Amino acid sequence: MEQIGAEDTMGLSSNPKNPLHQPSKSRLGGFRTMPFIIVNEVFERISSLGLMPNMILYLMRGYNMEAIEGSNVLFIWSAVTHALAIFGAFLSDAYLGRFRVIALGSFSSLTGMILLWFTAVIPGMKPRPCEQFKDDCNPATPAQLAVLFSSFGLISIGAGCIRPCSMAFGADQLDKENPDSERILDSFFNWYYASSAMSTVISLTIIVYIQDHLGWNFGLGVPAILMFFSALMFLFGSSLYVKEKPSSSLFTGFVQVPFVAFKNRHLKPPCDSDEYYHHSHDKKLAPTNQLRWLNRACMIRDPGRDLSSDGSDPNSWSICSVEQVESLKTLLRLIPIWSTGIMILVSMGQTSFTTLQANTMDRYLTPNFKIPAATFAVSTVVVLTIWIPIYDIVLVPILARYTGCPRGLSMKFRMGIGLVLSCVAMAVGAITESVRRRIANEQGLDEQPAATLNMSAMWLLPQFILFGFAEAFSAIGQIEFYYSQFSKSMSSIAVALFTVGIAGSNLVGSLLVNVVNSVTSKGGKESWLSSNLNKGHLDYYYWLITILCLINIIYFLVCCWSYGPFEDEKPGISDEGEANIEYRALPSS
Repeated sequence: MEQIGAEDTMGLSSNPKNPLHQPSKSRLGGFRTMPFIIVNEVFERISSLGLMPNMILYLMRGYNMEAIEGSNVLFIWSAVTHALAIFGAFLSDAYLGRFRVIALGSFSSLTGMILLWFTAVIPGMKPRPCEQFKDDCNPATPAQLAVLFSSFGLISIGAGCIRPCSMAFGADQLDKENPDSERILDSFFNWYYASSAMSTVISLTIIVYIQDHLGWNFGLGVPAILMFFSALMFLFGSSLYVKEKPSSSLFTGFVQVPFVAFKNRHLKPPCDSDEYYHHSHDKKLAPTNQLRWLNRACMIRDPGRDLSSDGSDPNSWSICSVEQVESLKTLLRLIPIWSTGIMILVSMGQTSFTTLQANTMDRYLTPNFKIPAATFAVSTVVVLTIWIPIYDIVLVPILARYTGCPRGLSMKFRMGIGLVLSCVAMAVGAITESVRRRIANEQGLDEQPAATLNMSAMWLLPQFILFGFAEAFSAIGQIEFYYSQFSKSMSSIAVALFTVGIAGSNLVGSLLVNVVNSVTSKGGKESWLSSNLNKGHLDYYYWLITILCLINIIYFLVCCWSYGPFEDEKPGISDEGEANIEYRALPSS
């Protein structure tokens, strides 16, 4: 277990050798630190999430990019952002600690947003817009793109440092010895998730509205100001925080196991005897026969060399514990099920194209109020926020009576429902786009991509609503499934797996749009993903994703059959989501 101590902070001088100069542990942490941590997370999310929905329009109008090029940039940006969350978690656990990583991330995000704001207010930092200078329409120069991509990179680093550490850092502040610690921790998690949902709604409404009605000078300046207050608030609470010291990282252990197993590849696995295996605790367990070649990583070759006098492992790059090996096996077994969630994230990640669709449709809610094109995506978040408490409070007790499952519906069933609903949502989106394109042709707007059709943008809501239900079933079912398979010490891996899935889906999405654009534009034909939606065939692209979603459903069924019963389908399994790593118990020697 990590040691809790106060690191030297800005404005606080302490002598580690003199306890009289160290802050008392009882004076550190507590609920009073929550406003600083939650405000830091909320403002970072509002700032960064508020940039993404309308960014496709900024790239097309400000940098003269085609729709396909701008979508690729956004897919890759999102993939890098989510992939760096794994790096941020590793950096905090193994080297710097959560406080320093969050502080580093806050500074990085602030720098990136200021740099992005400069691209809007300084004319020479982006090319002249084609809409105003059709005779002098040039793409962005390498220097202009370098500044743009540098700002994206800094924002990604900031998000990758803040998001995986913020919740854990908040939990560190609570006194684990307090009898009410569990209730206080639940209260913190409730406030944390509520603030996350609120920040998403604000970013998709208020920030997007500012960008649409006040221009990019304000639209990029406001997120930069919010990020400044985010960093400032976090540092204000510096002297109050409990700061866990970094220790070992689970990710390091996952690398060590195959490395040590390869080093011991010439060893013959012994018979089932605890004398030949290294354990991290007194319970004598032998490794399972699944992926048996990894068992060599925990074999004791020479007790005098591999282990210290007290039985511990002096060098984890020479020998691993049975628990480390079995944890990695659990992770590898989950990979096929995990991969089935990528396609639903790909289908939900087409927000750049739905923003372009909404931009061509009638978005007036009243004669004087026009809904921003990117705001329609907020309906997915609203549906998710409303449905979860209804399902949890109302439906679960009713369904549990009939299904016998404490969660109402099994994790496998909920994940399957999510995949089916995402497939239906893409089909609905394809039909909507087919109707939108037909109306554009009937109104003679083939050569006017910026013209507004006589079709309400409210027709886009059904697909967003379906995606909200799909995410409520699939995403939450997946995370619960991961939690049920891992031990409590590996619970952070559950969120990490989901985060890596989002990064993977963005890479798959980028590959998909490139392949579709390349194939459909051969021979001088108009690409399905043309910047002029009225001449392209975005509906065909949506139908292609629908077919891929159908194939993914079949793949999911095969993976479930291969994996076997989930935890909530096994008799005698409690509803607490405990891990079930099936070690084989050995007789005591």
